[in-house]
Amino acid sequence: MSSEISKAVGALAIRPDQTNWTPEQAAVLRQSGINDHVTAAELAGFLHLCQRTQLDPFSRQIYLIGRWDKRAQREVFTPQTGIDGYRVVAHRVIAASGETFGYEDTMWCDASGRWRDAWLAQEPPAAAKVTVLRNGQRFSAVALFREYVQTNKDGRPIGLWGKMPAGQVAKCAEALALRKAFPHDLAGVYTAEEMAQADNPTAEERHLRRVQPGESDPWATPEPQTVAVKGRSQSAQEIADVAGTTTDQSVVKELYRQAHGEGLLAETVKTADRELLELGAYLIARGQQLAEPVPSADSRDDDAGADAETGGPAPYSYSDAIAAEPTVSKGPSEAEVAERQLRTVAARVGLDNLDAEFEQSYGIPIAQAGVQQLTEMTQLLGGVAA
Repeated sequence: MSSEISKAVGALAIRPDQTNWTPEQAAVLRQSGINDHVTAAELAGFLHLCQRTQLDPFSRQIYLIGRWDKRAQREVFTPQTGIDGYRVVAHRVIAASGETFGYEDTMWCDASGRWRDAWLAQEPPAAAKVTVLRNGQRFSAVALFREYVQTNKDGRPIGLWGKMPAGQVAKCAEALALRKAFPHDLAGVYTAEEMAQADNPTAEERHLRRVQPGESDPWATPEPQTVAVKGRSQSAQEIADVAGTTTDQSVVKELYRQAHGEGLLAETVKTADRELLELGAYLIARGQQLAEPVPSADSRDDDAGADAETGGPAPYSYSDAIAAEPTVSKGPSEAEVAERQLRTVAARVGLDNLDAEFEQSYGIPIAQAGVQQLTEMTQLLGGVAA
């Protein structure tokens, strides 16, 4: 197979420095089935994935497929390609690196656990195994038929899964093996064969495979962190709401102490002015707004905290809010600042699954990303917001 990738030319060509879809490209994408339910963030992530994998959506090498998501109560769009797209990426990488590349014989397994190098039975195989050889290293993967098969309402295989089950499950195993062998090049995009079962009418959730009993749900939305405030459990946003309505600075200080203890200070919240800020920064600013009045001359204890020049109250600070910390904590690192900027822009464009989108695009969690990757994603989303 040639490692060259057919690319769109003219108005449809995707430039490496492009940060948003052009009107011409957007028109063709709409004709391919991407409707108005797609979010700006999903389109931005898809553009970045096309640039990284060098797969061309206008040559039908990669797709953005919408599926109904019960949790989001909307159509969620996921990038996917065919097994040929995976092979194209693998051959391109090998051609550029000068490494060796190949496969061992595909194997199929029956229900008893016996492996065969050819599947001749009428019933579907229980599993398939593919081993990819890259530069002398073996990358093996096994795909179970029951975890990937596409079915109808009665649970019977449909489409190619009913006609060519051995070939379909072998493609899933090959995709798994290729993703092991080329993790940086194939992260964030799955094959149509792997995603087929997501369309099963009986599937209540969208998974790459069904979650087995005892396993955690990788798509589950984590419960928001909460903190007890005046005897009631509160989220970071609720703490911000309380701080925005109180006129007592001591209440804001108590909110800060408790939020700090629960690790909520870095959470992004909406202020009363609809501004997006970190909870800690907002509580400090709110405390400054509610600065205590100038103390009387008899209040010597209060005078100890007064400003030496003005006689007014000392500025509200971290040390005010946290008695246990005598000094102001160190400032955030460059990566922390870049992450905060990214989360702020993501909230502005309505991207509510930033962590999943980032890991899908870069193959690593946000917590492990560098400043360059965080800044790049921020610029991509910023181009969408503009």
